[in-house]
Amino acid sequence: MTAEGFLEGRRLQLARGVLLQCIMGGYPPSRFYGSDDGDLALVADPKQIHRLPWSQQPRALAICDADELSGESSRLSTRGQLKAVVARYAALGLAPVVATELEFFVFAPNPDPTQPFQPPMGLDGRREDGHSAFSVSSNNGLRPFFSEVYACMAALGLPRDTFMHEMGVSQFEINLLHGDPLLLADQTFLFKHLLKEVALKHGLTVVCMAKPLAHTPGSSMHIHQSVVEADSGRNVFSDEAGEPTATFRHFIGGQQACLADFTALFAPNVNSYQRLCHPFASPNNACWSHDNRSAGLRIPASSPVARRVENRLPGADANPYLAIAASLAAGLYGIEHRLEPSAAIQGEFEVPDNLSLPCTLHAALERLKRSHLAKELFGTEFIEGYIASKTLELTSFFDEITPWERRVLAAQA
Repeated sequence: MTAEGFLEGRRLQLARGVLLQCIMGGYPPSRFYGSDDGDLALVADPKQIHRLPWSQQPRALAICDADELSGESSRLSTRGQLKAVVARYAALGLAPVVATELEFFVFAPNPDPTQPFQPPMGLDGRREDGHSAFSVSSNNGLRPFFSEVYACMAALGLPRDTFMHEMGVSQFEINLLHGDPLLLADQTFLFKHLLKEVALKHGLTVVCMAKPLAHTPGSSMHIHQSVVEADSGRNVFSDEAGEPTATFRHFIGGQQACLADFTALFAPNVNSYQRLCHPFASPNNACWSHDNRSAGLRIPASSPVARRVENRLPGADANPYLAIAASLAAGLYGIEHRLEPSAAIQGEFEVPDNLSLPCTLHAALERLKRSHLAKELFGTEFIEGYIASKTLELTSFFDEITPWERRVLAAQA
């Protein structure tokens, strides 16, 4: 839209079906979004209108809510779903607080998608070989890129906590500061968009796939969650003596009860399960533990005021609005129904059958399809539409034969 049109308050409308567009560009049958495929109104959030600092031509980006023309939020909108979950907490006098940790890879351009990704050439003329994890000089070869990333973050008002080189080859992680869930979802979305755009300026490719390289750790989007009293800001996961509360236990119990049903919301792509089936620090279970990275739900070591639950299931490819909404909805379900968690696990452990999670997109979609709880919390229209869109993507994947199949199976009798 032109700046003049935006400032005049001209309404921008969008067909409902676009909210269910799959990643290849197609759409499920119109019955999932209304046979008329009528319009939605895109309503800009006045707090999320940003001049884009990487653009030479003056441009701005406005994060919008997708509302029905009658005024209520569209049930197909993931941002609307998150706002609804936060409102359910508010009705109880509570406010969730979240932070996201986002991992991503920086690669050289990859014009031929049949070839593996490669790390970029550094300023020293070499490609990283994977020995730079947690090094203080690990991103020196990418210093011009990261310098602009930091400058653009500041220009967009995106506060950052820590930045580090992660375990993978040319893999990095940012920790965003904790705060309001909607704000953190917006910031996570903006940061991913910023990364892609700045990378293109520097002749690089940023990849937020869950598992872009074989034999290398995948990329996660861990979600740290706590709940405070809306009026006082007191963390309800700790009592006055600094001990865990019943609300803390119930929140974990809700996460455990919902994670298997919601796996397809946290791991939305075929590639998501490449990360989860090699579970080094990418646990595909609903166990919980104090500071054990093998558990899907980890309680980081912290002071009582910062007591929180880390959901380690979502990958970097997850929709931040939907992943945060699903995780918080699960915790609230446990609080409302006073669900008790299993016993905490420590050290090496075997995952009980009742705490295992689907390990393929097909299995996750089948579990979501059978979930009355998901439809209760997010509405039948959203869940059925989401499944229809993801089923299109899965079918498209199965329409192709991979190099592994040709390499390994063609010679078989």
